[in-house]
Amino acid sequence: MTTARPAPDPELQELLADMPLMSQLSPEVLAQVRPFSSMPVEPLLEGRAIDRREITVPSPDGTPIPLSVYSPANTGPTTAAPCVYWIHGGGMVMGDRFSQIDIPLEWLDELGAVVVSVDYRLAPEATGIIPVDDCYQGLLWIAGHAAELGIDPARIIVAGASAGGGLAAGVTLLARDLGTPTIAAQVLIGPMLDHRNTTTSSLQYSNRPGVWTREMNGFGWRCLLGDLTDDEVPAYVSPALADDLAGLPTTYIDTGSAEVFRDEDTDYATRIWAAGGQAELHVWAGGFHGFDALYPKAHISTTARRTRTNWLTRTLPTNPAA
Repeated sequence: MTTARPAPDPELQELLADMPLMSQLSPEVLAQVRPFSSMPVEPLLEGRAIDRREITVPSPDGTPIPLSVYSPANTGPTTAAPCVYWIHGGGMVMGDRFSQIDIPLEWLDELGAVVVSVDYRLAPEATGIIPVDDCYQGLLWIAGHAAELGIDPARIIVAGASAGGGLAAGVTLLARDLGTPTIAAQVLIGPMLDHRNTTTSSLQYSNRPGVWTREMNGFGWRCLLGDLTDDEVPAYVSPALADDLAGLPTTYIDTGSAEVFRDEDTDYATRIWAAGGQAELHVWAGGFHGFDALYPKAHISTTARRTRTNWLTRTLPTNPAA
């Protein structure tokens, strides 16, 4: 029996008609699609007054972790800027630090934020806690080089989309539990939070081709978890497992009504509220997974992106004294 499910937004549905869709991922298919999972960053930087630098920081096992740093070009005296630490999506198995980078670059334009994007190691080559640890090491580097970067260490935002949203949530939990560094806010865009993959929305978006299906999601999690049993999965890897969501920074979560992650994302926001925290949740009617990254000019996408930016503007005013 076919499970009823919310339909995509009509404009998105029309745009999606030209996109080849899959229902499954396999190691063979992953090898084919990985080279196409990121776009060059240079066209996005054209016409923008941005200074770019590339650095590496060591992971706990000594593996170099590449970071890209994008700063507003200095045109005169400035105050310390907010910093957006960007963690890319790709189901834990694809993408790189340039994936979806157009999203935080909008915050550079509008908030004067310094954007730092991390190239964490991907599954299945890297499993378990390794990607979260890579992202955490990058965050520690930012906090330790705040003066050099020209950022305000009290206004570091951790943000990510899809797998990057899940990693952002895991890194934020890790920073809370270790007591450092201070994170001012987290922005979780369609985050991948729950390896159990058993919610109603997960079951609704299965057995048919899509942008990201339950079957593809299961493949990504299996690649990441490797030999870990359910009892061994840390909450930093699958943040929905966290027993306590108290003490988290103010949080923005958005998702679509027509996607696998809808229910785990809304549940995460609900549990932050239940723990006494502050979260803003948006469920975009007819939004499928990654809609605003795939089709940024669609009406629903421009609305979602503008709403996110407006929230950051309210939460982290450009003037630290505001």
